Amino acid sequence: MIFLTLYIDLIGFSIIFPLGPDLLEYYLKLEGQSGLLGDLVARTDALAHAFGIPNYAPVLFGGVISSIFSLLQFVFAPFWGAVSDRRGRRGVLLLTVAGTALGYFLWVVSGSFWLFLVSRIVSGGFSGNLSVATAAVADVTTREERSKAMGLVGAAFGLGLVTGPTIGALTAHFNLLANHPSLARLGINPFSVPALVALGLCLVNLCWISARFRETLSPEARGRAAEPRLRNPIRAILGLENPAVRRTNLVAFVFSVAFVAMEASLTFLATQRFGYTAQENGMMLGYLGVCAIITQGYIVRRMLKVIRETRVLTYGLIFTVVGMLIIGYALRPWMLYVGLAWLALGSGLVNPSTTGLISLYATAVEQGRVLGIFRSLSALARAFTPILAGVVFWRFGSTSVFVGGAVLAVVALILGIGLPQPEK
Repeated sequence: MIFLTLYIDLIGFSIIFPLGPDLLEYYLKLEGQSGLLGDLVARTDALAHAFGIPNYAPVLFGGVISSIFSLLQFVFAPFWGAVSDRRGRRGVLLLTVAGTALGYFLWVVSGSFWLFLVSRIVSGGFSGNLSVATAAVADVTTREERSKAMGLVGAAFGLGLVTGPTIGALTAHFNLLANHPSLARLGINPFSVPALVALGLCLVNLCWISARFRETLSPEARGRAAEPRLRNPIRAILGLENPAVRRTNLVAFVFSVAFVAMEASLTFLATQRFGYTAQENGMMLGYLGVCAIITQGYIVRRMLKVIRETRVLTYGLIFTVVGMLIIGYALRPWMLYVGLAWLALGSGLVNPSTTGLISLYATAVEQGRVLGIFRSLSALARAFTPILAGVVFWRFGSTSVFVGGAVLAVVALILGIGLPQPEK
């Protein structure tokens, strides 16, 4: 039940990924260089020139728009997780999915840039459903099965992030205005079809949760949870009482920075070094996604039966270092694919083990809050890393990003040494 909830949600979330450059081009033609969009473009253009990479402005602009969504995730994920600890998972899931549907509806009728921006703000504010669903996994699994179940969560993430961009790229070719230009009065735009698909999936998810999801958190656990409140995320992170939870979060955050830098740079490297087309880049990303699904859905679940979480985490970070270095120095496409396989194996081991460790270190009455903080740190990495990785890529070359990612993975490996094995 939770696997399908996450899968459907991640498809809708990632449909927008391949549309960034076309969205910018459309709204620039529609509104020119005036107003809110003109101001944002001028500022990103000035920033790109300051970095010494003037042609990077469109990519930088896309990173800024993505950062708005991720920063809202950073703020609200711990809040929604804490609310679910106190009020229960089912009601919060219904509320956040309904709020996300509202964000997609606003995207459908975003005939202006400011309304499109509002749609991203609404969707980002209600994006805490991922941490709530993950907390529900913790509710219904034994401590012995917890990390293996988190591998299934990771597989849902990977599958959704493969399916969503594919649907986005396919549906972007359907422009409702081509045959019905009068719909522009209602705010319909060339990207309303992908938005409608995302909205439809969200409504399906809402009906699915309403009909099939049964509350996973007992009334006793809800009664013992702290009263939720919106607070400074940094203070919430620093206020974690358990040192093992704090340290595991730091390991996961450093790893996330390395992995997001790879994601942001990979297609640029393939295009620059091997002349890959958009179709070839899509196939490459699909391959990475399939490797991640196999690792998190099967390999890591088998490993965790015989190897403890801390050791799986160590193996995952070592594989990540190897994969990053192979990609960074790849001279042939086959070398690139070998590096991606190592990297997918590494990330597929790191993500379930860190999620499982944090859940096992935390008490039953704080799963939502603690896992919400974990998700918020991932969102923080996604807020600033793509911009930083782009600057490094264009100023210092493609290899520098992946060597830097390998160094960060080594830092995470050092930080993870000595983490206690939780009791089961």
